[in-house]
Amino acid sequence: MYAIVERGGKQFRVEEGGKLRVAAFAAEVGSELVLDKVLMLGGSTLSVGTPYVENAQVRAEVVEHGRGDKILVFKKWRRNDSRKLQGHRQNYTTIKITSISA
Repeated sequence: MYAIVERGGKQFRVEEGGKLRVAAFAAEVGSELVLDKVLMLGGSTLSVGTPYVENAQVRAEVVEHGRGDKILVFKKWRRNDSRKLQGHRQNYTTIKITSISA
């Protein structure tokens, strides 16, 4: 069984036992999280929500918090001898899906 859930304005396809990186949020490592914005449930039968599936929940456990790889943003203006280099690392939270219930 799998589900499509919404978290932080993005949609993710999740399965039981799978890990997922989402935008960082304040929660203790080891705490339980309930995702109730389930857009679709799949498996032997398919349930599509309008916009969310009623009484469907995905339970997850917070595994770790971290920072992603550095990306470099380079801007150059021609004929001006001007340039700018910036780096950015996005914070994330890794969660592990423990159960999907309809």
